[in-house]
Amino acid sequence: MSELVTGEAVALELRPAKVPSRALAVLLDLAAALTVYVAATIALVAATASLDEAAQAAIFIAMFVLLLVGGPIAVETLSHGRSLGKMACGLRVVRDDGGPIRFRHALVRGLIGVIEILMTMGVIACIASLASSRGRRLGDVFAGTLVVRERLPVGPVGFVPPPPPWLVGRFSGLDLSAVPDGLWLAVRQYLTRMRQLDPQVGRAMAERLAADLADRTGAPVPQGVPAAAYLAAVVQERQAREARRAFGQAAAAGGGSVGAVGQAGAYGPPAHHAAPPSPYPSAPAVPPTPASPATPPAEGPSTGFVPPA
Repeated sequence: MSELVTGEAVALELRPAKVPSRALAVLLDLAAALTVYVAATIALVAATASLDEAAQAAIFIAMFVLLLVGGPIAVETLSHGRSLGKMACGLRVVRDDGGPIRFRHALVRGLIGVIEILMTMGVIACIASLASSRGRRLGDVFAGTLVVRERLPVGPVGFVPPPPPWLVGRFSGLDLSAVPDGLWLAVRQYLTRMRQLDPQVGRAMAERLAADLADRTGAPVPQGVPAAAYLAAVVQERQAREARRAFGQAAAAGGGSVGAVGQAGAYGPPAHHAAPPSPYPSAPAVPPTPASPATPPAEGPSTGFVPPA
């Protein structure tokens, strides 16, 4: 898997392309380019029959450079890294930071590709790809690009359980700028796998992650809020901010209500007896107040969250 992480603390599920798939994509691109080149040559032979040999040679050289060098550069630039062969093989050229490539990236890859692919029959490109841990040829190294797979086998997707409704929007004032991407990724991985952990181990891990997150934000974990619920609420706040920055207020309004949907008991022990649904609308959830150890908690609407002892 690639080591790129998005702003939502999600690791990009893109794998670097291997040598066989890249070689097949290059062969398809060369076959398409040669087909166009042969057709253009036949048309030019008929059109330049009255010219001398020097003029014909100059025209054919220019057409060769234009089709076999300029053609792939133009296609990768306009398609943002997807040539005909790469589209057939499910590949794409991206920058090292995961963004789409521009003309300068396609230009460097195309010019160096003339040497390592066309002039050496792909020998240099194969050796460089095999020596690289991410399958990069020399053109990718100098251009700062990476060829990744777009189509992956469908597998189980990590689901982050939403926070309880009474925590939605509670951490809107936190300063999350000092939280590193590594900590966001660790929190998300814990939330997606906490059901698979031993309860004691998972509780200790959640408390440790919550303490690290509180140190980075400068605000302590609210009393009476479970560590796992705190982590989920802060991650949702981060995602809502990223949605506002990327898509505007409309996406933020939709993203802010994510926490109210999903499994209610995602961060607490599962309920053994589910109560029948009430025919009356329930009152809005109110944040619980911390109770003293000697006072039993008051009965109220169940949210699936149990404050720590």
